[in-house]
Amino acid sequence: MGGYGLLGRKLGHSYSPAIHSRLAGYNYQLYEREPEQLESFLRKGGLSGMNVTIPYKKAVVPFLDSLSPAAGALGSVNTILRREDGSLFGDNTDLYGFLSTVRRSGVDPAGRKALVLGSGGASVTVCEALRQLGAGEVRVISRSGEDNYRNISRHHDAEIIVNATPVGMYPGNGESPLDLSPFSRLLGVFDLIYNPERTALLLQAEELGIPAFGGLHMLVAQAKRSCEIFTGRDIPDGRIDEIREELSRQMRNIVIIGMPGSGKSTIAGLLGERLGRQVLDSDQLVEQLAGRSIPEIFSLEGEEGFRRRETEALRQLGGLSGAVIATGGGCVTRKENYPLLHQNGRIVWITRGTEKLPREGRPISQRSDLDELFAQREPLYRRFADCVASNDGSPEQTVEQIIKEL
Repeated sequence: MGGYGLLGRKLGHSYSPAIHSRLAGYNYQLYEREPEQLESFLRKGGLSGMNVTIPYKKAVVPFLDSLSPAAGALGSVNTILRREDGSLFGDNTDLYGFLSTVRRSGVDPAGRKALVLGSGGASVTVCEALRQLGAGEVRVISRSGEDNYRNISRHHDAEIIVNATPVGMYPGNGESPLDLSPFSRLLGVFDLIYNPERTALLLQAEELGIPAFGGLHMLVAQAKRSCEIFTGRDIPDGRIDEIREELSRQMRNIVIIGMPGSGKSTIAGLLGERLGRQVLDSDQLVEQLAGRSIPEIFSLEGEEGFRRRETEALRQLGGLSGAVIATGGGCVTRKENYPLLHQNGRIVWITRGTEKLPREGRPISQRSDLDELFAQREPLYRRFADCVASNDGSPEQTVEQIIKEL
């Protein structure tokens, strides 16, 4: 026996190997298997332990020899340990992970009404966690159950909402299971999704001033508990926050905004070199998708046509992770671009004196008074930006400033 891994049907990119490597340094691989392969893989696969993800958390239960009380009560397993005698023991560390998330959030469910969106295995786990935390009323919202999205208005008094569905998960960025605006009593919104970092549901909560929490903490916390089961060794709880923050920095895009000619592309290129990140440019993607240059787009379609194309490019770029993204100078003029950039990004506003801004090849700069243009856009840049860096000195100095800020 030897090694550990994640069992699922379609895994794609997973952060689990990176998390387990940081927790214990053992070999951890991804294993995609079809349903008819489950029994053979579990009994003859030879792994010392494995995590289980969608759609097999319930499907593996019949092949296990024993279950923890939590796994037995929930009928769902996400952690399997092969004991020395070869028997398979199943546990559910998602429960630990969500309990850790809620406790870390500072939101107290005790006595509160909670809605859990979705009726799958994750929903069952979340409901149990909320009950353990003393929630006053827990309602499951599904597409066809007694409580569903058609009659959800009778639950507008909910104080906590948890999304336990995959709605809004990459590559379905921008989708949301419901509109939060009618829920006037919300104290907290939780989403089990961790990619993107901020789902459309969380972005709306943020806009409404409601405390919002994504799924990355839960992912790391459940992995930490799984690792303890695999190795038999305790891991300090502080490692959850350390690894979560490290992963969050790696996953987060660095998005560069600023006036045309402020040096965004140059700064993005230097940041990419320093940090070993992919560098992407929204103007280049606009041209690639359109099959013509930006001046040609302005000539044939006008500024409005260009802006529509720019938003589509930002939709594609903003859904990625861990990149440096240079944007066009006017992207801030469309409100809908903000969530596209903010969902996975830290937005940096590059400033530069208007007297230093070039005009060549920039249709709007050529026909505008740059001082007036800056006066119009300055509040928009400020609204988008998480931090500001001056590029009135050398580009290298600007890059140093940004790295310190981030």
